[in-house]
Amino acid sequence: MGRVILHCDANSFYASCELVYRPALRGQPMAVCGSTEERHGIVLAATREAKKWGVKTAMVNWEAKLVCPDLITIPPDYGRYIYFSRRLRDIYEQYTDRVEPFGLDECWLDFSDETTTLTDGVLLAKTLRNRVKEELGLTLSIGVSFNKPYAKLGSDLKKPDATTLISPGNYRNVVWPLPVDSLIGVGERMRRKLAARYVLTIGDLAAQSPRAMHAWMGKMGVILQRYAAGEDSTPVMRTVDEPEVKSIGNSITAPQDMYTIHDAYCVMYVLADSVGARLREAGMRGKCISVSVRDVDMRCYGAQKSVEYFTAQAEEIVPIAMRILNMKGFDTLLPYRSLGLSVGSLELNTKPMQMDLLGDAARRDRLARLHEAVDSIHTRFGERAIERGLALANPLYNTIIPRVEHVVHPVGFLR
Repeated sequence: MGRVILHCDANSFYASCELVYRPALRGQPMAVCGSTEERHGIVLAATREAKKWGVKTAMVNWEAKLVCPDLITIPPDYGRYIYFSRRLRDIYEQYTDRVEPFGLDECWLDFSDETTTLTDGVLLAKTLRNRVKEELGLTLSIGVSFNKPYAKLGSDLKKPDATTLISPGNYRNVVWPLPVDSLIGVGERMRRKLAARYVLTIGDLAAQSPRAMHAWMGKMGVILQRYAAGEDSTPVMRTVDEPEVKSIGNSITAPQDMYTIHDAYCVMYVLADSVGARLREAGMRGKCISVSVRDVDMRCYGAQKSVEYFTAQAEEIVPIAMRILNMKGFDTLLPYRSLGLSVGSLELNTKPMQMDLLGDAARRDRLARLHEAVDSIHTRFGERAIERGLALANPLYNTIIPRVEHVVHPVGFLR
């Protein structure tokens, strides 16, 4: 038999979790919003009543209040959302061991075996929706299909609390007329690039030849064409499998805009200390440094650079990151609204390190042992127990602890 894959998406996840604990807010326009004071003031999730007024995810708080004056806003409780995410996974894993998360609120489930059909998948979807509604008070939108991209697309087509079947018999009529950016992997930038070649719908993308897509966009072009044509065979990861970590990073929206390159330098050290601590905690080190910048007009830019040695230390990461900012002309984009930093091309830090005649390897080893001691102090006495003097250059920057405050949930579908 063919593959039977479900994509389960918890509707308005953050807002729905809050309504379980705040039943008095049911039926009212409510949104979970980040802190305006800390410059994270955007809508993270909204109820159906708020969406009817035009409130959308990622809308700035004041704009949401403008379109919906009676909007009730509450702060996020990430511990609560992680709890509900785990409860959802517990339910899914009672039916299959092939459960692959896609963020906190979405999962792919593979029910394929020799006897299961897509019709069985639809019945299973109904069972899951009923159980989640009764046991957790949440609703699910579920896509049922024969591959992961179509299952994901199906869960987006009908919301809330609905099941959509995309089968080998109907996908040409259901999927291909949709705008190309309905497909996973096609963001705004990719949509514009495809539109320049008059590829406007998923059907247009499916009609392209893989050879032409490879010549135009490389490997990613072939992947997207396969998604559109329904030819993706990516497996659903088993529950016991661990996804390969490609990079570790953090980003910061600073409490105030960074007007000078020195401001960026201070924030970059805050970021690098966080990323370095997370690398050491994971037992990893890397040699590809990536930097992203968002200016005050909310435009994003990024670049990366590989070095000859592997590192997890801020003192080695920051000079490379600042060199990227200077070499790529990012200093002309000042002021910055936010900065991002990640380290990729990872290896285990237990691997032997090549020595050299100039003593750089020995110096890096001493630096690594120094940071291990600092990590131990932070673990025992808190992140504020020992700090860089550089972070005191601006008291506002000293309030940022990315490792603690900025939870990162990696998504590895395109790995």
